[in-house]
Formats: sequence, C-alpha cells, structure tokens
Amino acid sequence: MTGASTGMGAATARALAARGFQVLAGVRRAVDGDAIAADGITPVILDITRPEQIAELAALIEADGRPLRALVNNAGIVVNAPVEVLPMAEWRRQFDVNVFGHIEVTQALLPALLRSRGRVVTISSLVGRVAQPTYGAYSGSKFAIEAVFDALRREMAPHGVEVVIIEPGAVRTEMVGRGGVTARRLIDEMTPEQQQRHGGLMHAILAQSDGFLRDGVDAARAAEIIAGATTTRRPRIRYTIGRDAALLTRLSRILPDRALDRVLASALRPLFPKTR
Repeated sequence: MTGASTGMGAATARALAARGFQVLAGVRRAVDGDAIAADGITPVILDITRPEQIAELAALIEADGRPLRALVNNAGIVVNAPVEVLPMAEWRRQFDVNVFGHIEVTQALLPALLRSRGRVVTISSLVGRVAQPTYGAYSGSKFAIEAVFDALRREMAPHGVEVVIIEPGAVRTEMVGRGGVTARRLIDEMTPEQQQRHGGLMHAILAQSDGFLRDGVDAARAAEIIAGATTTRRPRIRYTIGRDAALLTRLSRILPDRALDRVLASALRPLFPKTR
C-alpha cells in the first residue's frame, strides 16, 4: 500500500497485518519505516512521484513470487486555498501526488493483480463528490481519481480485478494538520485585496480543519473500514467513512446545486471571524 507513514495509512497497514496479510507499506523516509515495521508489515521506500521507486516496487513484487492480493492507493496531500490564490506549482504538486502517482503505481502493479485476480482500493474523499470552498485543487484531484478508477473498474470487470473507492469525510489524520501549515503560509502571501476577499473564508476553513483534528473519525476506525473493503469477498463499489461523508454524498445526489451551496455556506458561517 502507498502512503503508510502515518495516520490512516499506517493504521490500515496494521489492520491488514492483523488479518494475516503480509503488507508492503510504502513510506517516504527510513525513519517512518522504522516506526511502522512489525510482524506482517515490511516498509518499502516509496515516493509515488518518483517513477524509479515505483519500478523498484514492481520488481520486488515480481521477484517475491507470492500473489499480489490488493493494492491500496492511500498516499495524498491537501492544500487549501481559493482558486484565485493557489500558485500553479501547488496545483501541479496536488495532481502529481493525488492523481498521476496513483495511476502510475496502478499501471505498474496491474500485471500482478491480473494474474492473482486481485483488487485495487483507492482512497478518494468526500470532497471528491462535493467540492467545498478552498478545496478546488484537492477536490479537483479527487474528482479525477473518482473518474479514473470508475473507468478502471469497468475495464477490469471482465478480467476479475475488483476496483473499490473509499470516500472519507473528517478523519483525525496528520495530513489535515500539514495542509493547515501550508494554508497559513499562503494566507501570509496573499495581496491585501485577496486578504479582503478571502481572509474570513480561510479563517473559517482552518477552524473547520481544527475541528476535524478534534472531532473526526479516529484513524484506526477508518482503517478498519478500508481493511474490510480490501478483504471482504464481495466489496461494494464505494464506501464512505464518517457521518458527514454519508450525509453530504447523499445530499449531493438529491439537492439542486444552489441548495447544496447554501448547505455548505451555512456550515461555514459560524466559523467566520466575528465582526464588530
């Protein structure tokens, strides 16, 4: 699996190992590998934006000889900022990690998964179905993931490879905290006019993110859902994690767009800074 250094990814690696699987846990740094190494978990240095490391992983699996039962695409980053403000380099970094890296890993491991009639489980997001303010880049990458892996599911169905998408809502994970650090830096870099337009919104989004870290689904609970989707005999096509994900994905199917806009705005309104 990719993105197993911390949080939901590390918890999923442990949950799969507890079910008797030998997990190749992709981490970006040796120190993260030392932290997660355990019975049933073998850390592998893997930055999914580096093709040579993906090729090394595929070669390792081929040399091992055991069937590859599943690929869990979990690596990801989030950067919150209004579309007007987010630098193009950050847009490209978001898509490199959240979309193109997953595609490249999946392409590299599909031959092994086809032989074993295995499974691809990809972590999307609630915002891969409902785009919220300041989530343009992250939502864009997750909407793309939904489309790519819907296409893959339909392509692989005749060949026995299951393709599953997981859509978490608010989960207590380190990724949210790291995204907040980047968002605060981008706020400092905004022009005065951009600050006037977007400062209150960014304040509300950061407050919402702090709430995720405090009140979101525990990473271990999220991992149990991912591990279950990875191992159950007949998986669903999509799983949500958290009541917010279940509710908003349902509302997105039944509400007109402007009504959904009002729902999202009303959730953020109490988090805006108070004006005198």
